[in-house]
Amino acid sequence: QVPLEESGGGLVQAGGSLRLSCRSPGRYSRTINNNAMSWFRQPPGKEREFVATISWNGGSRNYAESVKGRFTISRDNARSTVFLQMDNLEPEETAVYYCAKGRSSFAGSSPDGYTSWGQGTQVTVSS
Repeated sequence: QVPLEESGGGLVQAGGSLRLSCRSPGRYSRTINNNAMSWFRQPPGKEREFVATISWNGGSRNYAESVKGRFTISRDNARSTVFLQMDNLEPEETAVYYCAKGRSSFAGSSPDGYTSWGQGTQVTVSS
């Protein structure tokens, strides 16, 4: 288990943008650099769902169909930070967004493939 900290959530109007960040603090800061990192979200009353994943060096990225073309996952290993740029947000995307560290350098959409999770950051999209 590696601590992960998300930030950047908030309230935004439909059609707006937010940029989420995820880092591992302190002495753990570089432990995520060799692993895939992903974002999941959990809307109110629903199960956690996959949003996007990025391989250890950023060379491979995959997205849920619902966010393709609007969300962009990226990482800066020099800062041991992963980002999720979310554009053209929709009210149904209101959720707690979590970052997760994959078991290896590549990861998929199943939560079973992840060893560490952040506490989540709330994203609220108003209509």
